[in-house]
Amino acid sequence: MKRLLVALPLWFASLAFAQDVPVIPFQGSDPLKMPKDMYLGEATGVAVNAKGHIFVLSRGNTNGPAYGAAAAQLLEFDGTGKFVREIGKNLYAWSFAHTVRIDRGQNIWVADKGSDMVIKFSPAGRVLLVFGRKQEASDEDTAPLKHPKPPLPAEDGRFRQVTDVAFDPAGNAFISDGYINSRVAKVDRNGNWVKSWGERGSKPGEFNTPHSISADAKGNIYVADRGNRRIQVFDADGTFLREFTIDVPYDPKARPAIGNLPDLAKIEASGNPKTLMPGSPWAVCITPGPNQVLYVSDAFPGRVYKLSLEGKVLGVLGESGKQLKQFGWIHEIACPSENLLYVAELLNWRVQKLVLNPKK
Repeated sequence: MKRLLVALPLWFASLAFAQDVPVIPFQGSDPLKMPKDMYLGEATGVAVNAKGHIFVLSRGNTNGPAYGAAAAQLLEFDGTGKFVREIGKNLYAWSFAHTVRIDRGQNIWVADKGSDMVIKFSPAGRVLLVFGRKQEASDEDTAPLKHPKPPLPAEDGRFRQVTDVAFDPAGNAFISDGYINSRVAKVDRNGNWVKSWGERGSKPGEFNTPHSISADAKGNIYVADRGNRRIQVFDADGTFLREFTIDVPYDPKARPAIGNLPDLAKIEASGNPKTLMPGSPWAVCITPGPNQVLYVSDAFPGRVYKLSLEGKVLGVLGESGKQLKQFGWIHEIACPSENLLYVAELLNWRVQKLVLNPKK
């Protein structure tokens, strides 16, 4: 089996360890068949339901100026990629799309970063629950949210640039909140606010942009703490269990999907968010049982990692680029099985279907 063995850049020498991991062979395809005169914008979210239908959240159907436009559209496709319907057209919560998830009851959940809201739809597309509140268009103080340091105190029931949602076996929902509040909120199956935990920081239980969230079959919660370049694991009550990082060598000739080559040593030393460092988790997804594994993406060098739930890297695939089998900022992963993934890409305006062929 081909394995990844390359010289480590200087910044990598400061990490606790680096893993020699197999490169997983895979196929990539662009399965979605868009209706005439309908286009995806930045594909921020993808989810798959029990029927194999694909739900795509896109910063498409944009209305308004370049800055402050309403950019969110939720589309459903069948398992072959044929368009089925648009859900929530002209929904009040649509502002700046972030992620979409499907719960065990096949309900559809959307996190909208721009409106600070999370919406739960029934499988038929009816709004069932609404979390958070959008700023009032009539208020003279309505404007883009500021990012004071430290952030202002969080408030129960409200979010500030919310990012994602996950579900435990008991039906509780866990909402990562997000770019400003840097915490995880828990609501019960009836929508009642239970608690929240976390604040801005780098200690265990603190966050610097909790960007993605998932839960395993035991109800443990895995948070992509992107700015701190780590994944933190908690129980359903918010008790910190462990953390781990993804430390995999990469080709020093790798290029970013966009922008200049990041100065990794400078980022590491500066104390700034580690968003563009290798292994910094942008998206997390846990497969169904009985043998659950974790899939994680980064922006540079633009790969997908397969991990055990304990944090051991089992394989790696892909690179930055614009062709099939290359990625442009994977923002969400759907993993209906261990060897079938769907990835939503911001920069390439698409969803790729990935079929993995790991060698035993």
